[in-house]
Parts: sequence; C-alpha cells; structure tokens
Amino acid sequence: MTTNDVSPKSTATGTRPVHTYSIVAIDNENGDMGVAVQSHWFSVGSVVTWGEAGVGVVATQAFANPAFGPKGLDLMRSGLSPAEAVDMLLSSDEGRESRQLTLLDAKGRVAAHTGKLCIAEAGHIIGKGYSVQANMMLRRTVWPSMARAFEKARGPLAERMLGALEAAEKAGGDIRGRQSAALLVVRGRSTGRPWADRLVDLRVDDSSAPLLELKRLLKMHRAYESMNQGDEELEKGHMRAAMRCYSAAEEMFPENLEMRFWHGVTLANCGRLEEAVPILRQVFEEDDHWRVLLKRLPKAGVLKADANSLLAMIKTK
Repeated sequence: MTTNDVSPKSTATGTRPVHTYSIVAIDNENGDMGVAVQSHWFSVGSVVTWGEAGVGVVATQAFANPAFGPKGLDLMRSGLSPAEAVDMLLSSDEGRESRQLTLLDAKGRVAAHTGKLCIAEAGHIIGKGYSVQANMMLRRTVWPSMARAFEKARGPLAERMLGALEAAEKAGGDIRGRQSAALLVVRGRSTGRPWADRLVDLRVDDSSAPLLELKRLLKMHRAYESMNQGDEELEKGHMRAAMRCYSAAEEMFPENLEMRFWHGVTLANCGRLEEAVPILRQVFEEDDHWRVLLKRLPKAGVLKADANSLLAMIKTK
C-alpha cells in the first residue's frame, strides 16, 4: 500500500473545482472495474467518473480537468499503463499541481497523482487493485478509512465501493458537506455491446443525503437486475428459476407495483391464473391504471392469456 498526503495552503484555479473523495477498484475475481465518488458539488458524476469495459476507469477531481477522463481511457486503450498515461496527461498540464487524477486498467494496475496545490486535507492511497483519493476533506483520516473499509468488505464490487464512500463520510468527509454522488462499474472484458458492458451506472446529482440515495438506487438496480434475470430464465423455460428471481426482486422492493404487475402477467402467460389473480388484484386496488394497461397488452403480443377472462376472474375471486 502506498500513500501520498499533502497539506498545502495555496489554492489555484482550474477547469472545474470538483473537490471530493473517490475510489477506483477492480474485482480480482471477475475483472469488473469501477469508480465511485461523492462531493459537495452538483452532478459530480458528470465530471469525475469515467470507464470503459476492457480498458479501465478514471477519476479526475480537485480542480478537475474533465478531458482527462476520455483521454485517459484513450491512452490505456492504446496500450499505455496507467502510470504512463498519468505522466503523459500531466506533462503538458499547467494546472497539474491543482489536480487529483487516478487511473486503473483491466490488468488491475493503478496510478494516482495528488498535486501539491490540492486543498487540504488531501491525499491518496494505492492498494492492491484499488486507489482511494480525497481533497478538501475535514480530516486526514478520510482516505485511510476508505482504504480499510474497502479491504475488509466482501461482496459485489459496487457494494464494496459504496461502503468505502460511507466510511469516508463517517470519518468527516468533505469539509463543505455533501451534494452529489455517482457509481460506475464496467466489465473487465468488452462484449462489444457497450449497453451491456456498463453493469452499474448510477448518479445522484443533487441531494442532502447523496450516499443514502445512491444506496437506495443500487438496491433498486439489483432488484431490476433480478427481474431481468427472471425474464431470461423464463425464455429458457426455467419457470422455477424465473419465479425465484421475480420473488427476490419483490422482496427487495415490495411497494414497487411494476415488479408485481409483470410478475402477475408472467404467471398468467404461463397458465398459472390462480397465482396471477391475487397479485394483479392487489396491484389494481392500489392503482387502477395498471388494469387499463393490462387490456392493452394482448394487441402488443405481450399478454397471451385472454385479458377479459383474466379481469373477470380478478373481479369475482
């Protein structure tokens, strides 16, 4: 583990004053790569977080230069190591001492830079397959707390990175407070389908509690992920596996009418009307618009069961 701590008194102007804390990391088991960030700055994810499947991830912050995101990815895609890419990006940058920049590639190699003019408290720690970095923090314990939390965490990469952000907040976080957060995870190997290679892509642009909202969104993401998996299992004819996926999604968000509605539709399409009816009845009782939608599904080929017969069963049961 390598560290870099700076406590400068000078400030400098830059492209975007996105003072913040962040983490870049790779999942050593499956190769997924991610970057997560929180800041007292509007829409931090639009500036700091960058990633591409099969290439790497970038965090550009402090007096951030957003161009370092796409340029850093271009350099790593061309074959440069993160260290070589960081050196090249900073070599012609007059504002380098006001920048914080971290790159991680698909091999798990990491390079980080904290300029001497980054506003205290500022620094970074590079560990095995990850780096944490922060500037304008309340205390110097913020990024070490992030490193410890990430190393101790278990589970999916997104949840582990979110845990590191939560540890930063508990250690004092940004001296100004909090406003936005973002979380991005991409595949270690590209499938050639960019829409499928961005495994998690969540942003909270303006909130009094961005990490709480990001955590809620990640849970919602996992629920819809489970729903999608259920659809895939259904296409393969694996009914039991599909029902397990749908049930898991609903357990995460039992108040979500859409998940329950499509669960009921799926059961109806499989001829399991006795199971579909109570689910759909409860959905309709909470919002009758779903009843109207059900009537429109046969024309689109989405509902195989007879809609009128199904609605009659819901009324009479």
